[in-house]
Amino acid sequence: MSSEVNTVQERIRSVDGGGSITAMQAVYVPADDMTDPAVVAIFSYLDSSIKLSRDLAAKGFYPAVDPLGSSSSNMDPSIVGKRHFGVAQTVINMISQYKQLDKIVQVIGLEELTAEDQTVYKRADKLLKFLTQPFFVSEVFTGIKGEYVAIENTLEGCERIIAGEFDDLDSKEFYMIGKVKAR
Repeated sequence: MSSEVNTVQERIRSVDGGGSITAMQAVYVPADDMTDPAVVAIFSYLDSSIKLSRDLAAKGFYPAVDPLGSSSSNMDPSIVGKRHFGVAQTVINMISQYKQLDKIVQVIGLEELTAEDQTVYKRADKLLKFLTQPFFVSEVFTGIKGEYVAIENTLEGCERIIAGEFDDLDSKEFYMIGKVKAR
């Protein structure tokens, strides 16, 4: 399998030294098994991956991108900037904590968490909903008009949620809003 993937990658790679080719490849992962040998062979050649989540799509979260399962070699402070990198790492950390806490919440309830864990859980829930964005291509699924959201608006919104500026709001207020409005 590895040699076949290598052959495909060699065919799309630039050979003249004057440029490069960007290849977007869709990979079906059987039974969502990221340890499947074929999947491992393919992913070893990719600089970035976007993992779509059936669970997020079932909840109506579009784009249904799993922030913990996705990665990019360009997520580097020297490429995206220190601010963007720092916000992204904080968001990923909070969502990771949320996933762990969610298992506990489903069994014993949110009230049983420590105050600090409740804060992390609630802010991460807001972040997950905020990361849903009203894309033009998803209008047919959501019934919400598409909107262009600049990266600056996304970073600012994440920073404000992380800082606790919206702790008094319900997480539903962040679903498909595009950008956070001024308070």
